[in-house]
Amino acid sequence: MIPLPRFGIRLHSGQVFHDALAMAKAADEAGFDGLWFAENAFGRGILPLAAACAVATRRVSIGAGVFNPFSRHPTLMAMEIAALDEMSGGRVSLSVGSGIAAAVRQMGLDADRPVPALRDTLRIVRGLLAGERVAYAGKVFSAAGVKLDVEPRGGIPIFLAGRGPLTVRLAGELANGLVISNMCSKGYARAARAAAGGGDGFRIVHYMPCCVGEGHEVRARRAVGAMLPGFWGLSQRVASVRDGLLTETEITEAEFEAAAVRLRAGEDAAEVLDARYTRAFSLSGSVSECVDGAATFAAAGVTDLALTFGSVDEIFAMGRLGSVPTG
Repeated sequence: MIPLPRFGIRLHSGQVFHDALAMAKAADEAGFDGLWFAENAFGRGILPLAAACAVATRRVSIGAGVFNPFSRHPTLMAMEIAALDEMSGGRVSLSVGSGIAAAVRQMGLDADRPVPALRDTLRIVRGLLAGERVAYAGKVFSAAGVKLDVEPRGGIPIFLAGRGPLTVRLAGELANGLVISNMCSKGYARAARAAAGGGDGFRIVHYMPCCVGEGHEVRARRAVGAMLPGFWGLSQRVASVRDGLLTETEITEAEFEAAAVRLRAGEDAAEVLDARYTRAFSLSGSVSECVDGAATFAAAGVTDLALTFGSVDEIFAMGRLGSVPTG
C-alpha cells in the first residue's frame, strides 16, 4: 500500500498576519506535518510570520520560502534560515525559486539566467548551512570565503520550486525535493517526479486548495476559478505551465480557453467549472473523500501536500488525518 502524502498547510503573503498565525497554531494542534510559506513579490514578506510560527508552535515543520535569489542573495538566505532553524528547535527547511521574471525586472535586476542562478544558490546555501567556509565563483552568484558566524544544524532540507524541465532536473541533482505550484495536475507531478529522479528520499511538495464539508464543491470551484485565468494566460507563453494544466486532466485547451474567457468576464466559477477542474486541482469533499483524493496524488509520486484552507474550522476538520499513516 502506498503511504499517503504528508499533510501540511500553505500560508501565503496574501493573508493577514494574525489570521495566518491562527491557522499555523491550528495546524500544529490538529496534527498536520508542516507549514509551507509562499512569499510573493511585493506582498507581505514571510519571515516575520515564519519567526512567529517558530515560537508559537511545537511540532510542525516550517518550510520557509519560496525565496528568490535575485532579491535575496544566497548568503543572506543562509543567514536567515540558520537563525530561523535555531529559533524553531531544528524544524526548518528552505525553498528556493527564480520567481516571476517580470517582477524581478521591476526591481531593475536581470532575470535572464534563472537556472544558473538557482544552481549557484543551491551550492552556496548548501555549503553555508553545512557549516563550511564557501569559496565559490558562480555564473550569477558567488561567495568569496564566506562562513556563517553561527553553527547551523546539519542536514537542513533545501527544496527547489519550479516546473520547467531544466529546473526539475536541477532539483533532482542538488536539492532534497521539488515544490510544485497550484494548478498542476497529478499527471504533471508524475512526470516531474520521473524527470527529477533524486533517489528514494527525494520529496515532491504539491500546492493545492482544500475544501472540506458543506458546500465543498462550490468553494473548490471558486478557489480553482480564482487561479485559472492567470495560469491559462501564462500557459500561452510557458510550455511547462501548459503541461501542468493539461496532463491527464481530460480538459481540452478549448475548454480551458472558454472557461478563462467567462471567468475574466465575471461569471461565477461555480457555474463555469465542473468537477473535472476540482478533481484535477484541489482536494474537496468529506474528510474520507479528501483522503481518497490524496492517495491518488501519492500514487503519482507526491510526498507532501501543502493545502490552502479558507478557515481554521476546516483545518481542524482535516486534522483527523493525523490518525492516518502518511509518508
